[in-house]
Parts: sequence; C-alpha cells; structure tokens
Amino acid sequence: LKETALKEDLKFYFMNPCEKYRARRQIPWKLALQVLKILMVTTQLVFFGLSNQLVVSFKEENIVAFKHLFLKGYSGVDEDDYSCSIYTQQDAYDSIFYVINQYRHLKNISLGMLGYEGSGLKICKQQYKRGTMLPSNDTLNIDVSTETECVFLKPEELTDKKAELKLNSSFFNLEFYRLIQVEISFKLKGIALQTIHARELPDCYAFQNTITFNNRAHSGKIKIYFDSDTDIQECKDWHIFSPVLQKNTQYILVFDGFVILCCFTSLILCTRSIVLALRLQRRFVNFFLEKHKRRVCHADQLAFINGWYVLVIISDVMTIIGSILKMEIKAKNLASYDVCSILLGTSTLFVWVGVIRYLGYFQTYNVLILTMQASLPKVIRFCCCAGMIYLGYTFCGWIVLGPYHEKFEDLNTVAECLFSLVNGDDMFATFAQIQQKSTLVWRFSRLYLYSFISLFIYMILSLFIALITDSYDTIKKYQQSGFPVTDLHEFLKDHDSAGYRKDQTSVPFICCC
Repeated sequence: LKETALKEDLKFYFMNPCEKYRARRQIPWKLALQVLKILMVTTQLVFFGLSNQLVVSFKEENIVAFKHLFLKGYSGVDEDDYSCSIYTQQDAYDSIFYVINQYRHLKNISLGMLGYEGSGLKICKQQYKRGTMLPSNDTLNIDVSTETECVFLKPEELTDKKAELKLNSSFFNLEFYRLIQVEISFKLKGIALQTIHARELPDCYAFQNTITFNNRAHSGKIKIYFDSDTDIQECKDWHIFSPVLQKNTQYILVFDGFVILCCFTSLILCTRSIVLALRLQRRFVNFFLEKHKRRVCHADQLAFINGWYVLVIISDVMTIIGSILKMEIKAKNLASYDVCSILLGTSTLFVWVGVIRYLGYFQTYNVLILTMQASLPKVIRFCCCAGMIYLGYTFCGWIVLGPYHEKFEDLNTVAECLFSLVNGDDMFATFAQIQQKSTLVWRFSRLYLYSFISLFIYMILSLFIALITDSYDTIKKYQQSGFPVTDLHEFLKDHDSAGYRKDQTSVPFICCC
C-alpha cells in the first residue's frame, strides 16, 4: 500500500497541468497565473520604458545643449573620446574665458530652464611645481611632483567686481610647458516639463558638469573633454493643476499594486510546489534505500527539483522589488531609474523565458529544451578551452598592434574587435585601418589577423556548432528509440504511466552519462 501510494504521487507529480486536471480535476492555477503575469509584467514594462525614454531623451538633449553653450567652436560632433581640441595658446585662453562668460550670462542665453546650484564655478589648474625646458638645446629640468590651484566664482559674485579681480589675477597666466590640465566644474539645475505632456509628474535634475583641458601629452594639442553626471532629484515644492494627470498617476499605481499581488501569489505557489517536491523526493529516497538497500543516484534526485519554478521565484522577487521602486519613482519619492530598469527588464526576460516550459509539453518544441540542457556542460568546457586561445590573441593584439590601430588601443576594445571578427563583421575595415609606418608590424598584423580568423571561424566555431548538433542528434535518437532507463523509470515501469513523461525526467541522466 505504501509503495502504491508513492507511485501514484510520483506519477501525478510528473504530469503536466492538463494531465493533472484530467486525472484529479485539479485546476491549473499556476498556469493561469503565469499567463496573467506575462501580460501584466509586459504591460508594466512598456509603461515604464516609455517613461524612461523621456528621461533618457532629456538627459541627452541637455548634454548636447551644454556642449554648444560652453565649448567654443564646438562642431556638434565629438572628435574621438573627447569633444574638441585646440592648438594655440590664444585658443586656450579664449576657450577658458568663453566657458566662464557663458556661465556668467547663462540665464540670458540659455533656451532651457536652468539655474545655478552649489558653490558656483570652480576652476582648477594642475601643473608641475617648477622646471625649465629648452627643446632646441635638448635641455630639460623639471620637478615631476605636481601642484593644484583653484579659484571659485560663486553665483552671487557673477556681476560683482570681485569676479573681475579673480578673472584678472595671476592665476590665469598659464605656463604651458608646466601645465598638465585645467578643469572647470559647475553644477546646474533643470526641470523636465515634457513629462507633463505624457501625463506624468515632472522631474527635477541636477547636472554636474566638468570641462577638462587636457595637456598631459604636451604634444601641441590640448584635448577638451566634457563630462556631465546627471542626478534625478525629488522636486521639493511643486503644484500642478491637472486632474487628468493626478488620476493617471493613481491608475498606474493601482496597476503596479496588482502586479505585486500577482507576483506574490505566484511566489507562494511556486515555493509551495518546491517544498512538496522536496518532501516527495525524501519519501522516494527513503523508500528506495529501505527496499533496495542502496541510495538513489544524484541525477534521479535532481529530477525532483523543477528549475522552472526556481526561475519563476527569482523573477517574482525581482518584479516585486522593481514594482515597489517604480511606484516610488512614479510618486516622485525616489529617482532610481537605473536600478528599477535592471530589475524590471531582467524579470521580464525571465518571465518570457519561462514560457518555454509550457511549450515543452509538446514533443516538437521540447527538442529545443532537451538539446540546450544536454549540450550545456560540453559547451561550457569547450568555451573554457577556446577562451584561453582568445585571451592569448587579445593580449598579443593589444601590445603589438595597439600603437598602430585604434581598435587595439586597450584590452576591452581588442576583445570587442576580435569578437566582431569571429562573427564575420567589420573585417575589411580592421585590415585597412592598420597604419603602415612599420613594415614589420604591418606584416605581423596580416599574420595575426589571418591566423585568428582562420582558427576561430573555420575550426573553433565549426566545432562549437558540431557539439550542439551532436546533442540534437542524440535527443532525436532517444525520442525514437527511448531514453536511458534509470532507477526512477524502473520504479514506475510496472505502474500505469499514461501520465508519466519519461523524456522530461531523463534529461539529467543524459547530462550525467
């Protein structure tokens, strides 16, 4: 009687929701809830994405406006990783004072809603302490220790005579052979009103802008960098007269509350299912040990752990936390857009990946799941070996080709360039952009690129595809001739297994073998 009850429970556990309904008239609540959750979470993500799009647009447009406002002669396109460059001493003075004058008259020239904040304008210059340099005589005498001097121009001093005295001080007599960099930093505040047209409450922004005149190379070219860190802040005092906007905010908050309730219910049901599965696993292990005097293999024990439930639980937790943050952002109590977008985006990804589970109830679609599970261990081991070769080419390309090719200037760029080459992208440009200043390096670059492309595309990538194809062929053969018989199958083979799906539980044994 104990064995029969255990077999009945095992058979029922491995049924899909439709088979459970036919066997015991058990309504598939988790299935219905997951379908509802997919719709609600996706709708929530779309609403948040549209709102976040306004935030990103406002940030980018303000940064472009700042570059045109404060960088003298800015063309509208950054030259490289810096915004623009200057080549004469007069251009350096003109560019520095241009920033100061534009800042002083910002309210009269800016089209945006901007205001001053903080300590005002901070101008710092970093230079070597002392030294002399005579390139014509190949003479250099310099103390490499540096010193930094700063002056401050407060907002209340913009039209004051003190400001004129500061601007005419000896601080601005630059000795360019000693000068390392000049850094001008200031903070501005702005309000995004475009969100009102989308029936959302506006945000208040703080822009920490830094303009750096970089002369570290002392090459006759000063690179001008513009950096802006944007911080979204809660508006301290706002009054908006719009009943429609307030109702729209309330509706979205209520919808977010339903999403949290739906995910919390899903979290409880999936956690309950895992707990019941662990209890059933313990019953089976103890019974098997008592009857056959040996332990169940590790793979059979893992068959009771439903990885899809674990994925759903992780997704539910991330959705709940993300929804709470979204509600706080909507109510303008928080401004953690990045954290919220990561949580909601990842949770939505997991929700849609979880749909594969229900497609797996059909044998045609289940081939994909079984192939991925069977090939994963082999693919990971293969990638570890191929990764060693990839890292070797990365370091070699960086140290040899770095001075002659912009795509090999740093390790991160080299890795991205080689990955593009593996996928057959941008090959001609990579070959063509190598500088021909050194014949030896140019010949080495040809040998380097041809060997890398031949090795990774024709050999390593082909072997990678062959691993997955081999796993696919194995799964197809097992579906036709039957999967390997395990202790769990032997235990249930004499029982009516109309609702038991062998293909689903045999996957761990394929990986194990």
